[in-house]
Amino acid sequence: MITASHLYKTYGSGVAAVHALDDVSLTVADGEIFGVIGQSGAGKSTLLRTVNALERPDRGSVVVGDREVTALTGSALRAARHEIGMVFQHFNLVGNRTVQQNVEFALEAVGVRGRERSSRARDMLDLVGLADRGGHYPAQLSGGQKQRVGIARALAGEPKVLLSDEATSALDPATTRSILELFRRINRELGLTVLLITHEMDVVKGVCDSAALMEHGRILEQGRLLDLIATPGSKLARELFPLGVDQAEASSALGQTVVDVTFGGGEVGQAVIARLARRRSLDVSILGAMIERIAGQSVGRTRLALPAVGAEAEAAIAELKAEGLIVDVLSGGAAASASSAAHIADPETAHTDEEAGR
Repeated sequence: MITASHLYKTYGSGVAAVHALDDVSLTVADGEIFGVIGQSGAGKSTLLRTVNALERPDRGSVVVGDREVTALTGSALRAARHEIGMVFQHFNLVGNRTVQQNVEFALEAVGVRGRERSSRARDMLDLVGLADRGGHYPAQLSGGQKQRVGIARALAGEPKVLLSDEATSALDPATTRSILELFRRINRELGLTVLLITHEMDVVKGVCDSAALMEHGRILEQGRLLDLIATPGSKLARELFPLGVDQAEASSALGQTVVDVTFGGGEVGQAVIARLARRRSLDVSILGAMIERIAGQSVGRTRLALPAVGAEAEAAIAELKAEGLIVDVLSGGAAASASSAAHIADPETAHTDEEAGR
């Protein structure tokens, strides 16, 4: 549905130049929720704004559906934008218009008139749970309600793609969860493709099917979340499971091998680690653990210190893999080297920056 190819965008020149986009390529499948995550200044907003041509890249192209947006101007561009809804971080509501009139405002721009405009606006307010707030003004609403009005306005024109620019960053955690649930329901019921940007990993965990990690204008990796989690060495997967300070070097000095073990689906509740410890008479130390609901599945990750290195550690790791688990070796000599080599040799499970566009 959305394909960005080799995008470059620079602001300023010389030593003061800021490279907001540096050879960025991105693919968002039809009907999925795709998150772009990164810190402030990573280039996320610039990337998002190229999708509806609010920003023009210096080089590269963006295709939405069957239209190359970056090649359009005038009426053709306006027609393309009608199929791309936009939800803003700070709501951007008109203060002297009622909630109903704010939603209708988007329909006025596309020439919808009279009763049809009012009827569609009411339908959108009902969809976002604000059917009884049509006569209120923005100042009478909470932050979450204002954002729901913004979503209703974005949906009023019946777009095929919905863009979200940090739509939850100004909201409290409970309201954020309700907005994310609304995005998921809209995605499911309307079949919309959603591209959202965020600096909050909980947003990615809560609603996204796929994601990309951006830093300094480049995409470091991208892919389906469950594929990234299954990829040893994935930086985004480690961000999804922050298991604390990396104890790898200290444990290696003590003759231990440190591994991250990822469980998925029904494996989450199994006593795999206890069985390993009993069978091999190992005093396995658990350094950290998390269970999260990601892309609709329960996924867990546990960091273990195995009191062994070399062949003994490799045998224990092989046993974990035989259980169908994903093992990422953080330290442990030959075992770590083997894990790194396997990651380099097997790029199929996720798109890294070489293949996905940095």
